[in-house]
Amino acid sequence: MPSPTPIASRSKDGLLAAGILFIAFNLRPAIAAIGPLAGTIREALDLSNSTLGLLTTLPLLAFGSVSLLTPIITRKFGIPGMLAGAMGLLILGIALRSLPSVATLFVGTALLGIAIAFGNVLLPALVKQRFSKKFGLMTSLYSSMMGVGAALAAGITVPLAEGNPWGWRGALAVWAVPALFALLLWLPQLSRSRRTHAEMAPLNFKKHLGRSRLAWNVALFMGLQSLAFYVILAWLPDMLHSRGADKEFAGWMLSLSQATGVLGSLVTPLWAGRKRDQRSIIMVLVGMEMAALLGLIFPALGPVQLWVSLIGFSLGGAFGLALYLIVVRSADTPTATRLSGMVQAIGYLLAASGPIIVGSLFDLSGNWLHVFLMLLVVAGLKLYTGLGAARAEVVSVS
Repeated sequence: MPSPTPIASRSKDGLLAAGILFIAFNLRPAIAAIGPLAGTIREALDLSNSTLGLLTTLPLLAFGSVSLLTPIITRKFGIPGMLAGAMGLLILGIALRSLPSVATLFVGTALLGIAIAFGNVLLPALVKQRFSKKFGLMTSLYSSMMGVGAALAAGITVPLAEGNPWGWRGALAVWAVPALFALLLWLPQLSRSRRTHAEMAPLNFKKHLGRSRLAWNVALFMGLQSLAFYVILAWLPDMLHSRGADKEFAGWMLSLSQATGVLGSLVTPLWAGRKRDQRSIIMVLVGMEMAALLGLIFPALGPVQLWVSLIGFSLGGAFGLALYLIVVRSADTPTATRLSGMVQAIGYLLAASGPIIVGSLFDLSGNWLHVFLMLLVVAGLKLYTGLGAARAEVVSVS
């Protein structure tokens, strides 16, 4: 059988890259749409802040519980098949969540969390497998596309809710459309896919990665970054609204944080790719995050737009760096698949505590100061684990 021509090969690679980017775009909007509507949903369904925090936490619990199982399931269906299934499950979860029932709101949220978990774990492994010479660039592109999806959802969800007859449920349902488009764009990959050893490699977490200090540092850095990110994603609009900002302005500030996060996740993996050791990048990003938190605690220090932009850039940059570290700290594609599963399982289970703790803290205290102080502590721990994860070492699975 003749080998494909360079033009045909480039065309296939381009279609694969486009599919990866559109799948990445869909891994955040279904979650990011909740933050700007938090107050509306709470009032419509008479939920406490703690229960509302659970709505944001359910996807994170799904991320954590499913991530370790993903490499095992992938052995049967392959990475392309799993990603197609993830998009289908995402569409189903969004549809269920939009039905007029509290039960389906939570069930649908759990299902879309499972779908997103598959994508979270498999995209780094696929990039390692198919773009081994350009994984810095591809990590930069797909992590920034995740930020684009989050920023767009944060910015337009409130106008969507106010401008359609189905209200906030209709605004949540809209995000099934880009997921359907991503699924259709991805379908050609199913006919071209060949299962490789990387996809079929068995998971042996306890024997190997669980004993690696480097793997734990990457996992904890990812978890602490995700904890802070999802706290901001879930509660920033309410934080600003409590200071007198109207809901639309607060929603756009969340969108601004996500937009600068896109810039951070675009720039940081490219920056990291120029260095064997990324510790200096960790120090810059965490320093920016701490400065932004202090600015949000003390409004007189500067305009809110500045601090929102800084915290968005630093969290987005840390996210892009965490994804990059999964790839660059792996010796090969099988290790990348397993490390991705471990990092995202541990990381997101840790992150899942964030929105619930924040909701409970606010219910008890009635102000956001304790939340900001908690986030400063999280940033300090992130600096410690990040410095360990950023050393020029490699995790090897034998």
